Formats: sequence, C-alpha cells, structure tokens
Amino acid sequence: MNTDFSGLIKKSIKESSESISKIDAKVVEKIAQKIVECYRNGGKVMFCGNGGSASQAQHLAAELVCKFRLTRKAYDAMSLTTDTSIITAQSNDYSFDTIFERQVEAHGKKGDVLIGLSTSGNSPNVIKAIEKAKQLGVYTIAFLGNNNKCKIAGIADMALYIKSSDTPRIQEAHITAGHIICDIIEKEIQDE
Repeated sequence: MNTDFSGLIKKSIKESSESISKIDAKVVEKIAQKIVECYRNGGKVMFCGNGGSASQAQHLAAELVCKFRLTRKAYDAMSLTTDTSIITAQSNDYSFDTIFERQVEAHGKKGDVLIGLSTSGNSPNVIKAIEKAKQLGVYTIAFLGNNNKCKIAGIADMALYIKSSDTPRIQEAHITAGHIICDIIEKEIQDE
C-alpha cells in the first residue's frame, strides 16, 4: 500500500476537534445536573439510539453502572439497545419503530431520565421512545446533530446539538459530551 493518508488523517482530526470544541458547555452542565437530580431522587437513566449511537448508548450506560474514573457505588443506568430478544420480538411482532418505546413503557417511571441519541434527529424509534417517556413523566434529553428543525428537537425536554452535519464528527462529539457528563456526575455524587 503506497497511498499516503496523512492528509485525510490530519483533516479528520481537525474536523473532529472543531466539532468537539463547539459543544455547548452550559447544556452539558445542565444535562449532568438533571441526571444528578434524577439519581438523588432514586431514578435511573435509560439510553437509546441506532447503529453507532446504539454503541454509544451502551458505552455511556456502562460508564454509569461500572465506573468512569472513580471507584464508587453503581448508578442505575441501562441501554435499551442491548436485549436482542426484546428487540427482535418487538420488531417482528409489531414494528422496529417501537423497540425502545416498549422498553420505556416497561422500565420508565416518573423522575427517570431518557437520553435518545440520533445524529439525524429523525429516528422513528427514538422519537416514539421520547414520546412514551414524556407520557410517563420521564425527563427526555436528546443528543443530536446540527439540525434543530428535526422531529426530536420539537419533543425532547432538552437537546444537545453538535454543530456538524457529518455523522462521524457528531458521534465523536456525542461521546465526548457523554464522558464529560459522567465525570461531572461522579464528582457530584461519589460519596452519596
């Protein structure tokens, strides 16, 4: 392989850095504080998303249950993307659009938090999950791309927008924001 990819690599790093540097710190802090409030009141955090966002949902739930930086008690968090039996049964018997909604119905309660990750902001199954969560009194947060006119923007209680239209750059910024949120949560409630 004689191809030189150094230009591509430098361009990707620059674009990623630019997307990450534009994360709204105030929104990230508000999200973290909402989750801290949820935990202090005995609630849980649920995550959902598709594809790369599904992986990030699992990743962030693991950071809260296991640990981010600190050895501490487990925080109640779950990814709605991980149970293949539920996902395949629901999508086979009803619709793929309802795979997260059904799980929110089963697990969500007033005072919990649902975080839906969608780079497009128009994922039907994330939209339905957020709608069901709102019916149950679950606080809804969306991690989105640059599109504040997307369907999720109009229904989530709070949204973090990443100023990019490039899916990989959006996902890189989402995981960075998620890590910062986990860091804040641990520092706020590590000894509680």
